[in-house]
Amino acid sequence: MEQVNVGLLGFGTVGGGTYELLTKNADIIANRTGSKICVKKIYVRNPKKYEAVQLPEGTVFVDDVQSVLEDPDIQIVVEVMGGTTFAAECVETALRNGKNVATANKDLLAEKGPYLLDLAAKNGVDLRYEASVLGGIPIIRTLYDSLGGNRITELVGIMNGTTNFILSNMTERGAGYAEVLQEAQALGYAEADPTADVEGYDAARKLAILSSIAFNRRIFFDDVHCEGITKIDATDIAFGKEFGYTVKLLGIAKETKKGLSLNVHPCFISNNHPLASVRGSYNAIYVRGNGIDDAMFYGRGAGSLPTGSAVVSDVMEIAKNVTAGATGKLRPFYYPDKNLYAPGKIESSYYMRLLVDNSTGVLAKVAGKLAEQRISVQSVIQRNEDEQTATLAIVTAACPRSYLLNVIDAFNNLRVVKAVGSVIRIMAD
Repeated sequence: MEQVNVGLLGFGTVGGGTYELLTKNADIIANRTGSKICVKKIYVRNPKKYEAVQLPEGTVFVDDVQSVLEDPDIQIVVEVMGGTTFAAECVETALRNGKNVATANKDLLAEKGPYLLDLAAKNGVDLRYEASVLGGIPIIRTLYDSLGGNRITELVGIMNGTTNFILSNMTERGAGYAEVLQEAQALGYAEADPTADVEGYDAARKLAILSSIAFNRRIFFDDVHCEGITKIDATDIAFGKEFGYTVKLLGIAKETKKGLSLNVHPCFISNNHPLASVRGSYNAIYVRGNGIDDAMFYGRGAGSLPTGSAVVSDVMEIAKNVTAGATGKLRPFYYPDKNLYAPGKIESSYYMRLLVDNSTGVLAKVAGKLAEQRISVQSVIQRNEDEQTATLAIVTAACPRSYLLNVIDAFNNLRVVKAVGSVIRIMAD
């Protein structure tokens, strides 16, 4: 049985999970690939930190990354360090040196993915990155292979476990954002600095990677319009329940005759939609294609072993290609024009919460401003806060985003409106 050697860059959460699966399941992996996959070197900054780790004969910790990248016996480099500087240098060097690469680095792929794929093809090697999006959910290879004969028209997903945990607990317990965020940090679901998660940047990077594959475009992180969940209030969630909605942070990519739209934002979805039942830290992605119609993929989106499982699947796929002499066959195709559709032109229904004067004729004035912008009202709920103040929760018919921004300006100049509390999109069924 042929031996395929691996160089592992990083031994943190994902690196540890990857190594555990490669060693613990070595017999299964060998049986399914037809080759013995061995981790030869593990690059870490401080090998002394890992002196207690028992490595099998033939596997060593090293602190010189070049000893991995230039080792002629290593056919596969696994990058699980993260970041977009040193990691990028390592991946590019490995590809130029004729080494195949598996990576879990979503930041790197969202910033340089198309360029790195071109570099891999040029050097006749594989670049695989299943673990960069949605952890253990096998969505990237599914889009490349299983759904490769489909024209994908829509991707909708819960792509960040931290924000889903926060919103799920706010919904189920009626708790406030700050309280649940603190709980998520205590449980390890959220970082001390949660900005990348709660502002939607993490989900936007994942959406960029998936959209590049699904729509054959050179899509990068900066192409995605992004809004976070920090302004979501328990009051809005309660009103949403009355309207029959659940709030989620969604990554949404659609291709229509008007162009390609790429957005990450909080969204009310019908309680009947499959994504509404995705709770806690779980992720899910909903795919629409002209062959499969609709399909949904669900599972753990992060963690040592779920993400490590995705990395190992890439290593196995590359190992098969190495033994068959068939690396470098994945040649991505990109249309020359991205044809991105401006966010302001996207039509959607909206939920709006207004704090208004509790007096006769206020609803008529609010409705008049909506009518001036050609926005129809579908539902209204009024709550009297006290003798002077009332809250209006309004659900509109579908309208362009630009119309809604205009009516918000109009409300801010209307005396009877004390404040525009929240504006949340509503996803069509």
